Amino acid sequence: MTTSGSKNFELDVADYVEEAFERCGLEVRTGYDLKTAKRSLNLMLADWANRGLNQWTIKQRTLNLVVGDGDYDLGTDVIDVLSVVCRRSGTDYSMDRLSRDEFINIPTKTTQGRPNQFFLDRQLTPNLKIWPVPDETDVILYDALTRMDDADIYTNTMDMPFRFYPCLAAGLAYYIALKRAPNRVQMLKAVYEEEFERAATEDRDRSSFNVVPKYEYYRAG
Repeated sequence: MTTSGSKNFELDVADYVEEAFERCGLEVRTGYDLKTAKRSLNLMLADWANRGLNQWTIKQRTLNLVVGDGDYDLGTDVIDVLSVVCRRSGTDYSMDRLSRDEFINIPTKTTQGRPNQFFLDRQLTPNLKIWPVPDETDVILYDALTRMDDADIYTNTMDMPFRFYPCLAAGLAYYIALKRAPNRVQMLKAVYEEEFERAATEDRDRSSFNVVPKYEYYRAG
């Protein structure tokens, strides 16, 4: 026997809804069934943004700085900024993140120089505040945690890697059960949390981790 050679399995919104209803012991019968399921799906995606980093939603973006200007609006799809560097003359310099309190207590916010600190004001339109304000036309590179695409129409596929497909199906089944199948809520919630934990554990940054012993209290015998 031969394998299919195919690696393009993908579900659209309607497929996920049908799978979720079946897990609840139900069938999709009306347009309202689709509408309420799509609403639950989008609410669940918002919850995923609160649960931690989804690696595929991290986008590296650039920002051209203007001399003397320390405030820059980012895209409304930005949830958070993970890291920032200032590129000057081909060299990238890391920038430290400030809290709201630390930023407001900078006495002279118009000081010019190479930016080395930033504060992200997380409004509906996130605003990146940098200090010192640039004295040259530098470029900021930043890693932004961004929103996933919404489920708008039922033929949409979802903005996620295939390893999260089981988690999404399990989560949507749990959300629908809250409204339509209360007798299955606990079981479906347990399955969902297990699937999410498995997917989130796999979806991590695999940087090297080195442990270096400290010898400051070591005395030779």
